[in-house]
Amino acid sequence: MARKKKPVNKSPYPDHVIETIARCVWPDIQAYFESEEGQREFAKWKAEQAEQEASDPDKPSGSMAA
Repeated sequence: MARKKKPVNKSPYPDHVIETIARCVWPDIQAYFESEEGQREFAKWKAEQAEQEASDPDKPSGSMAA
């Protein structure tokens, strides 16, 4: 029997509100990342992440790392 996933929303906003906002902004986010500018920014970010990983492989990477 499959286990039910635990919710990860720890904000004061209900899931349906977050999902509604996400559905509104998703097309713009997708269009940006498909654009030339978005592709350049993503490539730059990936290069920065690779550089950080190469300089300190024990440190967690990403913007969420403290």
